[in-house]
Formats: sequence, C-alpha cells, structure tokens
Amino acid sequence: MKKQLFLLIMLGLVFGGTAFAQSGGAAEASNQGLRYIAAGLAVGLACIGGGIAVGQIGAAAMGAMSENPELSGKALPFVGLAEGICLWGFLVALLILLV
Repeated sequence: MKKQLFLLIMLGLVFGGTAFAQSGGAAEASNQGLRYIAAGLAVGLACIGGGIAVGQIGAAAMGAMSENPELSGKALPFVGLAEGICLWGFLVALLILLV
C-alpha cells in the first residue's frame, strides 16, 4: 500500500506541472522546479539503494573472507558494482538537468 501511494505522489510531482502548463514564465519556472525535484530523487534514491546494497554485500564479503581469505579478490568487485548504482543515479540527474 505504501509503495503505491509513494508511486502516485511521485507521478503527481513529475507530471502535475506539465499537465496544466501555461504559456509564459510561470510554466517554465514550474517545469524547472520539477526538473530539480526529479534530479534530486534520481540521486537520492540511487544513493540510498547503493548504500543498502554495499552494506549487505560488504557484510557478506567480510564474513566469507573471515572463513576463507582467498575469496577477497572475488568478493570485492561486487562491492564496486553496488557503488556503481550511485554513479548511474548521478548521470541520470545530469541528463535530467542538461537536456
């Protein structure tokens, strides 16, 4: 239930300003504000997801390396993949703001 409510609120924020767009400066300012909100959500949600993933993967990797130290080279790239999620969120935010 909470996920559906969150999705409806986000859709309302993203599309609410463009549905009743007027010609003039007010509509452009409204759309610019929505772009900032969308960029902030892209970075924020990607970093929260990446942080959760790094926390779980890092804990599992440390547990595996404590039992078998030879696994360190195989476990650490997964942490890097999880950190890459934050980078993709930043790139999406840049595309939202620049395009």
